[in-house]
Amino acid sequence: MGSFSIWHWLIVLVIVLLVFGTKKLRNIGEDLGGAVKGFKQGMKDGSDTAEADRAQLSKQTIDAQVREKDKA
Repeated sequence: MGSFSIWHWLIVLVIVLLVFGTKKLRNIGEDLGGAVKGFKQGMKDGSDTAEADRAQLSKQTIDAQVREKDKA
């Protein structure tokens, strides 16, 4: 009862193909693939920018002076 057999999935696939048609399903697949590509590219660009920021920060010198806290 809990899991579907291969026959259940095939019947669902046939019904989906009849309702939506192959052209519409192909367009949905292309749109989804484009979105995934765009997401991956965005993640890659974001990590490249973060690495460049870290490299630039590591080159900077911070000058500071330590003072003793006054005891009142």
